[in-house]
Amino acid sequence: MASSELAATYAALILADDGVEITADKIVALTTAAGAEIEPIWATLLAKALEGKNVKDLLSNVGAGGAGPAAGAPAAAGGAAAATDAPVAEEKKEEEKEESDDDMGFGLFD
Repeated sequence: MASSELAATYAALILADDGVEITADKIVALTTAAGAEIEPIWATLLAKALEGKNVKDLLSNVGAGGAGPAAGAPAAAGGAAAATDAPVAEEKKEEEKEESDDDMGFGLFD
């Protein structure tokens, strides 16, 4: 990542930490005060990407894999085994689908 991109990201994090609305003008002002010159378009894009989002929540849920909490997190140990079986079940369905194509009487190399 280029230093100007990092500077814009750090500026957005500073604004979020202070509870200040993240805008392009504020990102540019912070980066300029820090001595890092960035193009205003990048500040605008970053501000629009973060618009309406709670940056602190985004950082807290980095490992969650999505917008919601991790699936099965409050479940007991038995729930963890069921979660690991789900990908295996999907693979079996895909294999069955592939086998059904062979039953049509033609294949890729016939």
